[in-house]
Amino acid sequence: MPMLPFALSFYFSLSTAFYFHVGEREEKCIIEDIPSDTLVTGTFKTQQWDFRRQDFLESAPGLGMFVTVTTYNDEVLLSKLHGPQGRFYFTSHSPGEHIICLESNSTRLVSFGGSKLRIHLEIRVGQHDLDAAIAQAKDKVNEVSFKLEHLIEQIEQIVKEQNYQRDREENFRMISEDTNSNVLWWAFAQTLIFIAIGIFQMKSLKNFFIAKKLV
Repeated sequence: MPMLPFALSFYFSLSTAFYFHVGEREEKCIIEDIPSDTLVTGTFKTQQWDFRRQDFLESAPGLGMFVTVTTYNDEVLLSKLHGPQGRFYFTSHSPGEHIICLESNSTRLVSFGGSKLRIHLEIRVGQHDLDAAIAQAKDKVNEVSFKLEHLIEQIEQIVKEQNYQRDREENFRMISEDTNSNVLWWAFAQTLIFIAIGIFQMKSLKNFFIAKKLV
């Protein structure tokens, strides 16, 4: 994996928002530790520096942001070009650290002055953006539909967890039955061994007495 020009390590609980500054064609990354099969939602907004106002503008027209998400195994989960603001999604396939990088795709930053941008970034881990989707719904039917989809996802997650616990219980039961069966057979084998040893000792003692003419 190539060296990252800039990296920040964060451990997000549910949602974390922050901002950082970038220069022309500068890539900045965050490292996020994510469990497997987890939905991650990122929302970003780019502000352009204005020399006349000596402040950042509310938007950066004409700019784009290239978003890439990779794992430490160099698996690319997302690679997409967005506008000056946007939202991206990806789902982790395996637990571990994931690298989220943002880079301006424009070389015109010098003409904007200062070659400096401010990027606001919000990361949500394991959350479905239900409120935003409902806010964009055009009517009540869509709102109910989104709520039902969210409820179905929760039910599927509960069913998945129940199936996992059921599989664990089944494996534990099989191990217990195998252990009990092995103990029973070992006890039976020990009994046969003791009987065989007893018969051998009795026969040996009888032959000894006959050899000594005691019987």
